[in-house]
Amino acid sequence: MGQDKLEAMGDFPFARLNRLVDGVTPPDGLVPIAMQIGEPQAAVPDHVMADIAARADLFGRYPPPPGSDAYRGAVADWLVRRYALAPGSVDPATQVIATSGSREALFQAALAAAARKQARLPDGVRPAVLVPNPLYHVYAGGAYMADCDLIPVATTPENDFTPDYAGLPEEVLARTAICFLCTPGNPTGAVAKAGAIAAMIQLARAHDFTLAVDECYSEIWFDRPPPGGLEVAAGMDEAGTNLADIFSHVLTFNSLSKRSGAPGLRCGFIAGDAGRIADIARVRSYGGATLPGPLMHAGAHLWGEETHVAANRARYGELVDIAESALGHLPGYRRPEAAFFLWLDVRPAFPDGETAARALWERHGVKVMPGRYMARAESGNHAGGDACSGPTPGDAHVRIALVHAPAVTRDACARIASCMDG
Repeated sequence: MGQDKLEAMGDFPFARLNRLVDGVTPPDGLVPIAMQIGEPQAAVPDHVMADIAARADLFGRYPPPPGSDAYRGAVADWLVRRYALAPGSVDPATQVIATSGSREALFQAALAAAARKQARLPDGVRPAVLVPNPLYHVYAGGAYMADCDLIPVATTPENDFTPDYAGLPEEVLARTAICFLCTPGNPTGAVAKAGAIAAMIQLARAHDFTLAVDECYSEIWFDRPPPGGLEVAAGMDEAGTNLADIFSHVLTFNSLSKRSGAPGLRCGFIAGDAGRIADIARVRSYGGATLPGPLMHAGAHLWGEETHVAANRARYGELVDIAESALGHLPGYRRPEAAFFLWLDVRPAFPDGETAARALWERHGVKVMPGRYMARAESGNHAGGDACSGPTPGDAHVRIALVHAPAVTRDACARIASCMDG
């Protein structure tokens, strides 16, 4: 892996934020509030520790790399229930693999997809990786480490924050290895419509690439459940595609981190196209972190229940309402459809998100993420980190994570409003 790849990847957003506020001290007398990271703050369900202790003996055994039968079975059952799929339509043995959260799973999916595509391309032709812009930068990291061309596609209010991959040149689509869709979106909070997902599936099948649907915020919604990749694919099969694998070319990624407020449990999964699952399983057999047996035991229990999920969803809904009451008057405010981020346009109070983020920390002790750090340049050099040059779709925004207790969130949003109102 050449140094140029590492430089193109750039530092992760949190390292860039640390440099932005280095040497800046919040005002005395104000308790700092961290809203730059989407880390759930509520307690994990009571039974988790008991579940781990009940199978502590499994710490003395190597866990099976694809995940235990019980864990994968629990995931398959959840997918069938959540998306009203036909009973037995998700085979836990071939269409589900356990992962350590979703970050490494998304990264490894890019590696596997690039290898699959490269074998089918003429010599000298580089695979492409399509990503929404702004994005979760793991997608870009996987693209660079797989020696692919990164193709960011802007998501804006004009396209409902859904990337228009079909509008790309045929030359790009023909060499695409994998296409990422995050729905509900990080950082935008937007939900892709079923029709848009179906169009992406058709595009993936027509050009033989993987559609990777990152659904880790799927259970944090405030109106109706977001459609899922496997749900849409199954509906297309019912319409007469008659594929041997109804999830052909589609992979979905999820975890218990946001759904169950248990990021430290690291229980995630990939599900979908059996052939592509097998590719990733091979990659993971060489360099994937396996989930310890006691954690999979606890994770299987969590996938099987919904009471705590509904409570989490209600809690996040309350936090969004609190934020709206304090910030809804701002011209750049937009209520998220799902997830727990505000994607706030800081204009005209500030010229850009970096200036706003530094001011919020310096004047009010609230730390938020500049939108530029969540995006790539719209044209030319798509390198990340400090190597990012040119305008990005995130420049005018900050991302605000609504994860704290209601009282803390109310205080933080009041401070943000004070800063924005001048």
